[in-house]
Amino acid sequence: MRSSVMPTSKRGNGQEPPAAVSTVGLRKSYGDKLVLDGIDLRIPAGTVFALLGPNGAGKTTVVKILSTLISADPGSGDIRVGGNDLAADPQAVRAAIGVTGQFSAVDNLITGEENMLLMADLHHLSRSEGRRTAAELLERFDLTEAAKKPASTYSGGMKRRLDLAMTLVGNPRIIFLDEPTTGLDPRSRHNMWQIIRELVSDGVTVFLTTQYLEEADELADRIAVLNDGKIAAEGSADELKRLIPGGHVRLRFSDPAAYQSAAIALRDVTRDDEALSLQIPSDGSQRELRSLLDWLDAAGIEADELTVHTPDLDDVFFALTGGTNVPNQPKETVR
Repeated sequence: MRSSVMPTSKRGNGQEPPAAVSTVGLRKSYGDKLVLDGIDLRIPAGTVFALLGPNGAGKTTVVKILSTLISADPGSGDIRVGGNDLAADPQAVRAAIGVTGQFSAVDNLITGEENMLLMADLHHLSRSEGRRTAAELLERFDLTEAAKKPASTYSGGMKRRLDLAMTLVGNPRIIFLDEPTTGLDPRSRHNMWQIIRELVSDGVTVFLTTQYLEEADELADRIAVLNDGKIAAEGSADELKRLIPGGHVRLRFSDPAAYQSAAIALRDVTRDDEALSLQIPSDGSQRELRSLLDWLDAAGIEADELTVHTPDLDDVFFALTGGTNVPNQPKETVR
């Protein structure tokens, strides 16, 4: 299945910003195995882009190529990061980006502050500037109290925050986050989401890979689903959800007579006589729901429960990547 949806930014402010990352025909193979088969991307500056896909789909390979850790195959088209040609000027690309992977770069044998100062040295900051930057970032990421403690004593969430703080020492305008919240508890994951939102509000571009569909839905302006080395679909979360059929409204009745009246009068319904429920195809829009409720009122028919099911990113993911047993649970209930 292959689809394409034009994106709509959550920050719709008229003209689309310039591209922070763009690829044309990005390819990568290892021997006879083709991992990426012509990837085209355009990621506007100051937005969050999420790349989803099954394990082994090539998400981390995309990040490694765009962050200059590995090379694309010869014959790949134009690849630009921060306006810089990846092949012609990889050093300029490195100067514009920060990378935080699923495996932390934090040195557990030294303190959080020492990790920060080491990163400042790597960026050739002066001693005073390095200390100032480290202190500001440790405070921003709520790590000041733990700054003098060995990183080995930090929780998983603290290590992720320290890792991201270290990434920001060089003030990158584009940050690659490769599964940054894997293994974190829900509170730590939500804290990381807030940090990402704050970064983007400052104009930073975030390229996110994640195995949490809720995370992409929550954060991303644009989402691409990678499958079998190709982009299966791309767009905003809402646009991707509209690709998948199956939205419906379920009416449940306690009065058999009301159930029979509704079943006879309504068109295109699926009946469940045992449960006294009707399933009606619907896109879940406010207009459709209002029309249905108005009809019930006018007919004098009272349903005990109205449940709306709209496809979510789980449904999209399973449909586009060939998964089975797609979840089909109601996402909202109106009584």
